[in-house]
Amino acid sequence: MPVNLDSLGKMDIFLSYQHLKTTLLCHIFVSYFLYNPTNSGAVQLNQGNLDTILASNELVIINFYADWCRFSNMLAPVFDDAADKVAEEFKEPGQVVMGKVDCDREGGVATRFHITKYPTLKVIRNGQPTKREYRGQRSTEAFVSFVKKQLADPIKEFASLKDLESMDDKKRTVIGYFDRKDVPEYNIFRRVATNLKEDCQFYVGFGEASKQMHPPGTPIVVFRPDKARSNEQDETFLGNLSVYDELNVWASEKCVPLVREITFENAEELTEEGLPFLILFHKPDDDDIIKKYNDVVHRELITEKQSVNFLTADGVRFAHPLHHLGKSQSDLPLIAIDSFRHMYLFPDIKDMEVPGKLKNFLNDLHTGKLHREFHYGPDPVENVPQIDGNKKPTTPPESTFKKLAPSKNRYTLLRDEL
Repeated sequence: MPVNLDSLGKMDIFLSYQHLKTTLLCHIFVSYFLYNPTNSGAVQLNQGNLDTILASNELVIINFYADWCRFSNMLAPVFDDAADKVAEEFKEPGQVVMGKVDCDREGGVATRFHITKYPTLKVIRNGQPTKREYRGQRSTEAFVSFVKKQLADPIKEFASLKDLESMDDKKRTVIGYFDRKDVPEYNIFRRVATNLKEDCQFYVGFGEASKQMHPPGTPIVVFRPDKARSNEQDETFLGNLSVYDELNVWASEKCVPLVREITFENAEELTEEGLPFLILFHKPDDDDIIKKYNDVVHRELITEKQSVNFLTADGVRFAHPLHHLGKSQSDLPLIAIDSFRHMYLFPDIKDMEVPGKLKNFLNDLHTGKLHREFHYGPDPVENVPQIDGNKKPTTPPESTFKKLAPSKNRYTLLRDEL
């Protein structure tokens, strides 16, 4: 039977087309699962990919977890869902990655980041861990909102020097004066602002807006304190603006004050530092007493900064600790120590500015005198507490701020697992 060469040619073409079609479909199928994996959500981080991801992204949020931890398992689906939402919204490479670390498998990574509880949510900006962990609400919406806030421009640009007159004088401020934006010094200024935007407000002016404040070609950076709450003075950065570490260290020292305000948002972070609190409770608008307290702390107690946290607290918001002290808002202002076991009241706010009075009060905490005297009355001359067998020791008010520390209802605390 004669062979139809024309039919064979058409058959070859058909088979070639089918082979090409099958190959193309396979390629699409493989590509889909490579770039759209079924295990979507947060990126699994390990010793091999961690440094590359940190170095190539402006913002990385890491969930350090353990599979056996109940709170880790509660957070996992929420965090993965948030990671998907963030990936949809921020598609530009190098912006943000939400990652997760299995601490049982990656013990070296957990040690590197000093993980002491599960789950811990670390925030990394420009390759460097921030001072603050993520401690906000654990919902998809809250995580997405947090990412948006973190990626927002940390610097406000002013059009004229007059604009600076309307700055919030209850906040600490760093101001940059530059000829133009496309200079290396401004890139460094912006990196520092990104790291410290939760501690300071940052302003910048270019060209005509700032030329009165600096010589041509020589940018200047100035720190302006929270003048409503302290008597600190303006200070100009005298280091090299081309060296990131120099500017970052200087700005960090200026932006994080010796006396900090405690809020419900930062209380967990402050309690985790483990230092007793010396707290000025004040009326919301009483800036004068805050200034006086700042002055006393800077003048007399600065050497104690490694052993105590100096804080101010809105006495209306923190009415509960006042109640424990037997006080109310009508008794404001007042000073107290919270040792995380008990609270001790400074006898008279009027004595705050008497040289040595506040320092002695703090020393009495360290020596145990406050605790002894609360139980047994004033120490006798020989400094040995005498107990009346018929008198029951009293109990100092319990610490209320320890309840704002990392909670067993929110974390598995590693020290409790040992």
